[in-house]
Amino acid sequence: MFTDPNDFCGSDIEKIQSAINAAQKLGGKVRIPARKPDQTSNRDFWLIDSAILIPSNTTLLLDNCRIKLSDSSRDNMIRSANCGMGIKNVLPASNIRICGIGKAILEGADNPRSTGDGGKTLSLSPPKFPYSYGTDAEKAGESSRGDWRNIGILLVEVSDFTLENLNIIDSHCWAISLEYCKKGKISNLHFNSRGYKIINGEKKLTLNQDGLDLRRGCSDIDIENIFGSTGDDLIALTALGSKVRRPGLPGTTGMCGAKENMRENDTHDIRIRNVTGFCAGGHHIVRFLNASGVKLYNITLDNLLDTSPAGFRCKAAVKIGDSNPAWGGVTPLGDTHSFKLNNIVSRAKSAILIGGSLSDSKISQVVNLNPENPVIVPQSGENNIRNVETEELITVK
Repeated sequence: MFTDPNDFCGSDIEKIQSAINAAQKLGGKVRIPARKPDQTSNRDFWLIDSAILIPSNTTLLLDNCRIKLSDSSRDNMIRSANCGMGIKNVLPASNIRICGIGKAILEGADNPRSTGDGGKTLSLSPPKFPYSYGTDAEKAGESSRGDWRNIGILLVEVSDFTLENLNIIDSHCWAISLEYCKKGKISNLHFNSRGYKIINGEKKLTLNQDGLDLRRGCSDIDIENIFGSTGDDLIALTALGSKVRRPGLPGTTGMCGAKENMRENDTHDIRIRNVTGFCAGGHHIVRFLNASGVKLYNITLDNLLDTSPAGFRCKAAVKIGDSNPAWGGVTPLGDTHSFKLNNIVSRAKSAILIGGSLSDSKISQVVNLNPENPVIVPQSGENNIRNVETEELITVK
């Protein structure tokens, strides 16, 4: 039996959350169809003021519906209920399904209070980079930086999960971010963002609009059929170091700090297949980044098609690592290993850009449509590459 938010009273977010709460006694299944007009509004879409909170053992079916953040919201679109502001201990959650039927749309606000990650200062009339737009800029009592609340779908410490058939438009930061999640399936995601938004006739930067991000501690996850364009990396695996701290702090991009046991922070056994899209912001289509002792390994990327428009080139179709000291610099050989990159068609400046280290890996069947650069660009130097086998690398002139 599925519960339906249209059967409950209150604001749109109250209706949805009431349906989720009621479902816990009926098998945990919630179906959100189009919103039925009521005495408060004739809208057929849901306008929510705060995040939809999903507990363990819940299936959320978005049935040809549109869910949009209101201009008063400074929160995620959807978040696992085990984490949030004021929750000191994030307890493990499991068996969460967020599935679209037909065209299921999740959309950012028309005039967002905050955009960008924790490194961006909010501004209405930006003086200089780095900034990102937000009406909370310089507002008393509000964080002046972006943070984890800007993420569209945020799952933390969740195992046995599914995300499928979702359309995410104009996210306020990363459309989807996973922290310490494992044993998941992600498929048929469509992203549409461009790194800015027209607000009252003016172009406002809305930065860090990645599509799908897997952060520290993610493992055993299958990702397939990812489409669209994003303001930042379309897919990013960013396993970076961090201090051990309490979760849910404002002004930080990650919900959680690092685990004391370093190996629990590693991201590994991730399988990515069938990626079709580009980065409208000119960054990377797929980004692999680890640093500060966190390891990234057993990674498969198979079948990437760069759909950048004519005359436009992303920095790289695939970038591995970085030499930026702010992220810990080039990883020691052996920290980034066992990659299989296969069947990649790139229009980017670099097809494969190795900005850090890479070892014990294979790169094959790459078609490079930019003759100004070789297929593989060892940005950090050949000495940071070890035992990487290559096969069928083609540059089209």
